[in-house]
Amino acid sequence: MTDLESPDRLTEARTALAEAMALHEQGDLEAAERRYRAALAHCYRAVEILPLLAGLLGRLSRPEDALVAWDELLAIEPDHAVALHEKGLTLHWLGRSDQAIAPLERACALDPDNPTALGNLAVVLADVGRNLEALRLFRRALALQPENLHLQHQVRRLGSGAVPFWHIPMMNDVPRNDAFEAAIKAALAVAGPDARVLDIGAGSGLLSLMAARAGARKVVACEMEPLIAEMAQTIVAQNGYADRITVHAKPSTELAIGAELDAPADILVSEILSSDLLTEKVLDTFEDAHRRLLAPDAIVIPRAATAVGCLVASDTLAEYAFVGDVSGFDLSAFTAFAPQRLPIHGTMTGWQRLSDDLELVRLDLTEKKHDATLARLRIPVTATGRAIGIVQWMHIDLWDGVTFDNHPNSYHDGGWLQVLHSFPAPIEVTAGETLDIAVGHDRITLILIPLESG
Repeated sequence: MTDLESPDRLTEARTALAEAMALHEQGDLEAAERRYRAALAHCYRAVEILPLLAGLLGRLSRPEDALVAWDELLAIEPDHAVALHEKGLTLHWLGRSDQAIAPLERACALDPDNPTALGNLAVVLADVGRNLEALRLFRRALALQPENLHLQHQVRRLGSGAVPFWHIPMMNDVPRNDAFEAAIKAALAVAGPDARVLDIGAGSGLLSLMAARAGARKVVACEMEPLIAEMAQTIVAQNGYADRITVHAKPSTELAIGAELDAPADILVSEILSSDLLTEKVLDTFEDAHRRLLAPDAIVIPRAATAVGCLVASDTLAEYAFVGDVSGFDLSAFTAFAPQRLPIHGTMTGWQRLSDDLELVRLDLTEKKHDATLARLRIPVTATGRAIGIVQWMHIDLWDGVTFDNHPNSYHDGGWLQVLHSFPAPIEVTAGETLDIAVGHDRITLILIPLESG
């Protein structure tokens, strides 16, 4: 005779469960736990008691113990959707998100129309960086609950989180767009409509669309951010060019001739330049394209990019670049951690020119190899002041007679900002004198360092 075959044992188990549930409802969780376990000790209604116990343990902030209870239930019913779901959430709570995915996926497979389970799996996938999968699940959940504000927020959050803040202003930048389209049209007029076009860093697909509209019959585009690549594919299809443009969700370094490209590209168009020219691995990307993906005589758009700048003084910007006495303490040593490059909006930030415009570094993007460079540049000082660094912008050469720049005097509404390259410390300069700086690049960043005169 088992415990529950004994009338006294059955009565004890029923009494323990009733007491546990009453204590649970009253909020006496520790006492409720003891009575739940007493009932379980009689092997009584475990499938019903274990979820109550696990939930109670979660409220007591004992996730490891809750996990044990969920595992005990799953040992009895391996396809218990609630247990799988809650086990996944508990693992996520414990910081074991990679392990949380499998039980949550199983819970969703067992209950595919459960928007809560879909949404929670999406949260975990987003936390481990699987944003595209997460976004698709959030969309599925939202289709089941269209009025759910939390799901609406998550869909928008993931989409916007994948896109830098400057991306939409850049897309709306009419002078930039017109310059690129003029260069693309000119290139296709020379190379012909059968020229294979490669668009690296496609973003929304705008430059690919320009190429197709200009007559290109075959455009291969790549975008390394999967969420953006998926959106580009949608935009290409919505605009009627899906038969000419193929978008791959991968970096250009993972493209190959004979796979994504049927032959080397005749025209490269790429707008991956950052405000400070180099930080998006421009040189690595262009060199790899020249080496593996382009025909020897391929047209490159843009074909050159130049960093231009001037010496500046600014009390406002100095507050971002340097620290000294604060609340009676000397914190000047912390200036060593100040940003070397500070994005600014040239027309919205107060600063004074201390020199004329100067060419700092020029990159010929048609070249197949670029070495790090460093040279001395002598800057004639045109105004006396406290020089805090160099404000830098870009000049881009796209085609004969087709250029674009974000000069702070005339560029107001685009996606590119100017950049303050701060000095290690302010330097007092006098009009009529010169200031020598080292200028160059290490292939991934610009170098602008003041030198001792002489």
